[in-house]
Amino acid sequence: MNTKSEKLRDACELAAQTFSKLNPADYREIISKLQFCIGSFNFDKNPSGLFEYGYEALNMLKDIKKKNPRKVNKNIITSLEESLSS
Repeated sequence: MNTKSEKLRDACELAAQTFSKLNPADYREIISKLQFCIGSFNFDKNPSGLFEYGYEALNMLKDIKKKNPRKVNKNIITSLEESLSS
């Protein structure tokens, strides 16, 4: 059974993978922050970093989707939005 925090972790993992597929060099900072927060959450189960960088990733993905609708899957944005609103 997934908790809300675990769903957020999974959504952040998808976001990090999406940034990696787009252009890892351009998104190196957000990728490393997300990966760090995911690892930290897996260790201590404190989701505060996931929320902080989850919001940042969500805003970045929305901006990318506005400019290039086909580059970002809507499900990733929806997954982040649902996880962050819980």
